[in-house]
Amino acid sequence: MADALAPALAGAESAPAQPVKLDDLMLAMDVVDTLRHQDSFVARELDEDARERELIARLRKIYRDQGIEVSDATIEEGVKALKESRFVYTPPKPGLGVTLARLWIARGRIGAVLAGLIGAIGLAWMAYYFAVQRPAALRAERGEIQLTQTLPKALDAAYAGVLAEAKTPAAAPKAEQLLTDGKSALARGDAAGATAALTGLEQLTADLRQSYQLMIVSRPGERSGVFRIPDRNTGARNYYLIVEAISPDGRPIEMPITSEEDGAMKTVTKWGLRVDQKIYDAVAADKAADGIIQNRKVGEKRRGFLNVDYAIPTTGGAITGW
Repeated sequence: MADALAPALAGAESAPAQPVKLDDLMLAMDVVDTLRHQDSFVARELDEDARERELIARLRKIYRDQGIEVSDATIEEGVKALKESRFVYTPPKPGLGVTLARLWIARGRIGAVLAGLIGAIGLAWMAYYFAVQRPAALRAERGEIQLTQTLPKALDAAYAGVLAEAKTPAAAPKAEQLLTDGKSALARGDAAGATAALTGLEQLTADLRQSYQLMIVSRPGERSGVFRIPDRNTGARNYYLIVEAISPDGRPIEMPITSEEDGAMKTVTKWGLRVDQKIYDAVAADKAADGIIQNRKVGEKRRGFLNVDYAIPTTGGAITGW
């Protein structure tokens, strides 16, 4: 305190102090504040009521040295206020009112936190909606459209295509069965079953449109026929001519062929067509004469028909390996 008062004392020596008028309440509060900053001094002086006036005198001198005019009544009021703990903030007791007041004071910070939480929840919901819910709804909508519009129209169109292409009565019953299967699948909501029926109709149309000649293979280094000895009857022989399907433009066509030996189906360009020994021997003799088979054609598949018209006797059995 001495250091704090030094400038004021130094000024007092050089020029008379000018009294400063302050509001009595403000002065009383200042007195209390001055006393608080001198805890040990106040504790000692206020312990004894008899020395209170000496304390007042010291306070009066402190203010006078600073050029502040403070009445004895104001100083006494300040000392009394210190004793009564006036001008001291006493925290309120916890309660609903206090809690609400603190929440109101912190409303800005709480609002920011709540806004952040709401924003995070909103972003999470949007992510779920666009990543899960909306795609699922779109799939369901597309599935419904497929079952009620797309597949029914496609089935009817494919069925009409078969009838328009067919030149054989054998095609109509197959097409009708496939159409019935497809409609039944649609009725029970089976899109996969309806799609399978549609694929069958489209394949039937493709088969009807296909045309080729079935020719015996006759090229240097390649076999034109083979015979097999069955495992169950080693005394017998099965005879096969090696054939290929040639398109109208002269290219070999890949064909799905099921082997009668093991029941496996393979897509091949050459396979063995089963014939009797007489046909087999005739072809072998023809090739042996000059290395050329004079009549290679053994059948023809015409557009609009489903089956090959064979020019030679055959069971239609086949093998895919030899």
